Amino acid sequence: MVIAYHVIFGMYGFWLPNDPRGSWSTFVGSWDLYWQGGGASKVTARRSHAWDTHDVSFRREVKSHLKFSPVRLTGEQALVVGRSFGQTIRKAALNILACAILPEHVHMVVRRHQLNIERIVGRFKQNAQIALVDSGLHPLNGQLDHRQRTPTAFSAGCWRCFIESEKYLKSAVDYVERNPLKEGKPKQRWSFVKPM
Repeated sequence: MVIAYHVIFGMYGFWLPNDPRGSWSTFVGSWDLYWQGGGASKVTARRSHAWDTHDVSFRREVKSHLKFSPVRLTGEQALVVGRSFGQTIRKAALNILACAILPEHVHMVVRRHQLNIERIVGRFKQNAQIALVDSGLHPLNGQLDHRQRTPTAFSAGCWRCFIESEKYLKSAVDYVERNPLKEGKPKQRWSFVKPM
C-alpha cells in the first residue's frame, strides 16, 4: 500500500522531453524544440538519469529554442514559492516530510492524502505562480503567453515515486534533504516540514 510519494517537479525549461539523458515524455509539443533536438527521448528505467553523462552543449542549444527563458529561481523567489507551499499545505491539511526548492526543480516527500498526488502538485504550482506574480518577483515578468498573461514558471506534470515502506520513506526523505548539498547549497529547513 502506498504510504507517501516522492515528487519532483521542474521549473519551465528544466528537463525537456528530448533531453539527451532521456525523459518520461512521449511527445515534444514545440516544433522549434522538435526540429532542434529531435523527438521525445523516452526512458523506462525507474532510476534517476540526472547525473548521466551527456552532451551539455547540445542540451543548452536545444534550450535556447524555448519560447521563454528557462526559469532559475533566485533565493528570494524560492522563499516566495516556499511561503506559498506552506499556505497550500495548511489549507489542504497535507503532511510534508521533506522539501527542497532548488533553482530549477523541487523535491518533496508527501504523505498519502485523499487528493491524488498530481492534483496536489498542481495546487502547489498554481499557488506558487500566483504568489510570484503578486510579489512582482516572477522570473518571467515582462513576457506574455498566448493569453497575454505571465507564462507559468513551472513545467507541465511531475515525476512521482510511490513509497510503500517506512524504510523506503526514510531513504526518500534523506535523499531530498541531501539534494541541495549536491548543488553546493545549504540544507533547507521549511517550517511546513514535519519530521518523521
